[in-house]
Amino acid sequence: MEAKVKSVDTTSIWRKKPLAAYEADMKKSELKRVLTRWGLTSLGIGAVIGGGVFVLTGIAANEWAGPALALSFMMAGVACAFAALCYAEFASILPVEGSAYAYSYGTVGEIFAWLIGWNLILEYMMGATTVAVSWSGYFEKLLHLVGINPPLWLMNDPVTAQEKAEALRKAGETIPDFTFAVNLPAFLIVWVVTYILVKGIKEAASTNNVIVIVKVATVIFVIVAGAFYVESANWTPFIPNPVVDKTGQTHYGFDGIVTAAGIVFFAYIGFDAVSTQAGEAINPKKDVPFAIIASLIICTVLYILVSLVLTGMVRYDALDLKAPVAQAFADKGLTWAVYLITIAAIAGLTSVMLVMMLGQTRIFLGMAKDGLLPKNLFASIHPTFKTPWKSTILVGGIVSTVAALTPIDKVSELCSSGTLLAFAMICGAVWLLRVREPNLERPYRTPALPVVATLGICANLYLMYHLRTDTKLTFVIWCTLGVIVYFLYSRRHSNLNNQE
Repeated sequence: MEAKVKSVDTTSIWRKKPLAAYEADMKKSELKRVLTRWGLTSLGIGAVIGGGVFVLTGIAANEWAGPALALSFMMAGVACAFAALCYAEFASILPVEGSAYAYSYGTVGEIFAWLIGWNLILEYMMGATTVAVSWSGYFEKLLHLVGINPPLWLMNDPVTAQEKAEALRKAGETIPDFTFAVNLPAFLIVWVVTYILVKGIKEAASTNNVIVIVKVATVIFVIVAGAFYVESANWTPFIPNPVVDKTGQTHYGFDGIVTAAGIVFFAYIGFDAVSTQAGEAINPKKDVPFAIIASLIICTVLYILVSLVLTGMVRYDALDLKAPVAQAFADKGLTWAVYLITIAAIAGLTSVMLVMMLGQTRIFLGMAKDGLLPKNLFASIHPTFKTPWKSTILVGGIVSTVAALTPIDKVSELCSSGTLLAFAMICGAVWLLRVREPNLERPYRTPALPVVATLGICANLYLMYHLRTDTKLTFVIWCTLGVIVYFLYSRRHSNLNNQE
């Protein structure tokens, strides 16, 4: 029998999904439960290690934090830790797909849950797009290393291709004119990942596990081998003096460290992706909390060590913005290491893309099951593969098209803004649930919850406040669009409109 749900106010935007309804959803789930404790942890590491190490370190250190990038990673890691502890308690209570969206729906209310779900769409979709473009950049670097030089118009979006062509012409090179350009590698890799995800979670997890082993080994290699080329003079000054640009934004100094923390925060969303896979975990109440905390701790330590080695090998203002780790070893004459790091970066970014797109479809699935999105599209499960195949193909289509045709600049901050708000909301929601439902079974309990929740809310909102003004403005526009969609469609189609 299905669990009976309590009567809810069908008119209020603050209406909450009864916890009994979650139990009914879990019993009816068509997803395969195949993920083990370490399989979940591997998914978390797969999402975290990639863009942060191989891409964002150069931008964050060069333009914002200098050698103090290690402090930025530490700051972002601490803010994530507070949220992770709260996530872990929620994941043990509600082991369902949907992540922060599902948790908020059962505690804070529908409008907040919708906004969090809407922002998670931004987080995962734009995150996957950014990673696809970064993947293309490293793939192009690999082709150059083996002597293959594909035309600009085949490796870049139209705007970026023209910019590169003009720069090369100014440098004296002859570049033929072109009227069409597309980032073909970014387009194709998204569809490879989409195919893996449609085939099934077991196949996706197996692919991810192999990639995780390769890139974790490479990151450890970077730390150990790079340590022999560290020059302590590159760490001086460890915190460069503040510089204010023409827009009034402060670079370096404490403000620069905080801004850099907001930028690299994008690289920490892996543990959030773990919670989206609860519906496919064998023992979600115990294994999801473990995987959330374990993946965050492992990756934070690796990030801090890599940032210290990288800024020790190359002076911060000379770091390459696109491929900082590979370029650092190239500057030391370690060509063989450049091959290894470039290949690992390609593999690493592939797994990040895989987990992000995986998480995106599970967010859609959770929202569609609640009636907030069309069920026939977003909640349709393939009869053989047991995956949400329609939404997976839709996500693949959107991500591949945007990655192929659009120049992606500073989008990591936009992804971070959605994540930061979701994390702050979860910290408040788990505290609220502890007060409202003190006798609820909690296989995992967040220690010192009032302190952890308060610090989590403050830390995440503080980092959000220090994001660039244009990022915050774009985020407000996205949220406004989400509110419009909610009132035009989701509120009227919500399952909570039906008392049965």
